[in-house]
Amino acid sequence: MKIAELSNPVMSSWFSEQGHRLDASPYVAGSLKTKKLLERVSATEPLAALTAGHNGGIFNGPMFKRVYLTDPDHSVPFLGTKDMMAADLTTLPRLRKADAESSALSYLRLKPGMTLISCSGFNAGRRAYVRPDMGDCWSSQDSLKVEPNPEKIKSGYLYAFLLSRFGESLVRGSVYGSAVKHIEPHHIAGLPVPRLGADLEGRIHDLMEECSQLRAEHQADLVAATKDFFDSNGLSQLNDLRWHQQERDLGFKVEGLGAESLRALNFSPRAHDLARQLESVPGESFGTVCTESSLKIGSRFKRVDVESGNGIRLLGQRQVFWLRPEGRWISATEAPSNSSLPDETILIAGRGTLGENEVYGRAVFVTGSWLKNAYSQDFVRVSSGDREIPGAYLFAFFRSVVAFRLLRSMSYGGKQQGFLPSRLQSLHIPLAPSVDRNRIAETVRNAYKKRDRADVLEDKALALLTTAIEEAAG
Repeated sequence: MKIAELSNPVMSSWFSEQGHRLDASPYVAGSLKTKKLLERVSATEPLAALTAGHNGGIFNGPMFKRVYLTDPDHSVPFLGTKDMMAADLTTLPRLRKADAESSALSYLRLKPGMTLISCSGFNAGRRAYVRPDMGDCWSSQDSLKVEPNPEKIKSGYLYAFLLSRFGESLVRGSVYGSAVKHIEPHHIAGLPVPRLGADLEGRIHDLMEECSQLRAEHQADLVAATKDFFDSNGLSQLNDLRWHQQERDLGFKVEGLGAESLRALNFSPRAHDLARQLESVPGESFGTVCTESSLKIGSRFKRVDVESGNGIRLLGQRQVFWLRPEGRWISATEAPSNSSLPDETILIAGRGTLGENEVYGRAVFVTGSWLKNAYSQDFVRVSSGDREIPGAYLFAFFRSVVAFRLLRSMSYGGKQQGFLPSRLQSLHIPLAPSVDRNRIAETVRNAYKKRDRADVLEDKALALLTTAIEEAAG
């Protein structure tokens, strides 16, 4: 529970400034404290004076019936409040193109340089930057779009301010509601944005833009690595898998059933055809390629919460697919040894439901700065046991739609699904010639180096901004 600080007590004069709100949020979340600090900065401008575009440049959109399609020729990527935090945008749901391009919704198309703010739900107030590779995406009405006026402010600088601890407290202090949190455009229109001079604002903008470009390249490199994987294994036809355009799994016959499973999903003809295509090229079984200790979920353990930075950050299935997961800080001494991972480990979300947009069956790669984190027991840990088969090469396969569909076909359980161990171990992994494996692995490694570099640049931009504001406020 948050309480007011004795060094910064809530003043009665603040109530009128907040529209006589009697809920505690704007008073103890730091919003008023930040506003008082920014009043000491010599130059500030309201957010609405720095934006341009639809509805003045701060808008969300109408509620509308969403019709989702799977054919990319007739649909567009659709970004919800959860998806805007995602690192990999290739799995986004797709909205019917005819609706998206209609006069009622066309303005919801994203423009690089916009700032997105989740404006509805439990996590209202999260911010994200529209990268260069997001220009063909549409955004839901649950996200506020903030479009900067390029003649008045640089987009990267404005996003850096809104992302900073100052911007966070101001945005969070604008949240209304109890069970369902909400922010409307007029709630943030008056947020004070400090002006720090063209030179410093330009430096912060350049850092954010380079960060954004690196993240777009990270995404493009991973897509290229997966394409290279199938091309190098003589399976180019799998690069454009139209799963939902294939005949549905209805009325099929299976022979030779054993005691392992009677579930129709485990004998899907579409999945069987995918497995047959993989087995038509040289390779090894998953169980042969990987170490004996992998192919299992982690150990359950007691979480002992500690202050941020004093232990180890624990990531679970919900946040591990984000660009910058916040996680939960726990005592490192209480965490089991397999909660931390060796370099180039692949994590596959091993618990969940079969919804098309659920993370169950999706994979992430652990390398670089992410080795400092701990990971929950709900992931299947995958580590290569053969130095000639790098984990980075395997990840190029496991991030693919092909692997996702095959993993889903191995499910067992009721509401919460898991993978049948024997089916998982027998999955055939195509093995391209050594020179191709190394090239694919290097593409993946370079992609993650770019991601780590992007995080460093973002932190540097935030540090520059924070120091400048504190100095300007005296």
